[in-house]
Amino acid sequence: MPQDLPVDPRGPRFSAWMTTVILAVVLLTGWWRLLAAQTVLFAMCAFISLKLNPWGHVYRFAIQPRLAPTTEREEAAPLRFAQGVGFVFALVGTLGYATGLTTLGQVATGLALVAALLNAAVGLCLGCEMYLLLRRYAPANARPQ
Repeated sequence: MPQDLPVDPRGPRFSAWMTTVILAVVLLTGWWRLLAAQTVLFAMCAFISLKLNPWGHVYRFAIQPRLAPTTEREEAAPLRFAQGVGFVFALVGTLGYATGLTTLGQVATGLALVAALLNAAVGLCLGCEMYLLLRRYAPANARPQ
């Protein structure tokens, strides 16, 4: 897994806002193809690089230049792990909607929406917290990298 550089924490929060909007639209409309696209986005960010996130590009080029500079940085590994968690929920949701198990799709999408909204609104990244707990309590040979 390639190593991403530490990131400005405001970027992932902006991405979480965009993810919140996408997931809310899916819940309101049942548009599972949009959820499938979000699933692909989660996968690209989790398994390849955070730099593939289009919302990160929007933040870097359109929003960040208008903000005061910050020296605060977050490590990329917890963010990538969180994207992996989002991938799992979005995949389950997509499969639920696509196969007619609408309730499964709604529950999985709703849980992902709650996590994205928490990150966007108050900066609490549940996937990042899971990563840190795993790093703290998992045996050294079983820890996420």
